[in-house]
Amino acid sequence: MEKSGITSYAFHPEAEDEFIEAVNFYNARQENLGYDFSVEVYATIRIVMAQPKAWQILKGSIRRALVNRFPYGIIYKISKQQIIILAVMHLHREPNYWKKRNS
Repeated sequence: MEKSGITSYAFHPEAEDEFIEAVNFYNARQENLGYDFSVEVYATIRIVMAQPKAWQILKGSIRRALVNRFPYGIIYKISKQQIIILAVMHLHREPNYWKKRNS
């Protein structure tokens, strides 16, 4: 397998906020469930960094990777040697709210 050359990732500020909100939501539902959610999100980010072009294209250079166990997707774009996470999106809610973040 060829290395991707991606060396880092960064959250768009609003994506980071929604990630934290989701962790808090799951922790309120069940002890440690927010932790489990965060583990799955970070595992997905590691996979994206290893194979950034393997995921579904949404539009142009924007892609979506699905998170295991939870109804979430990581919306991201590749910028030079970095993954920019535009959204940590619940898959059963408004699908296009994040598009304004791609600027």
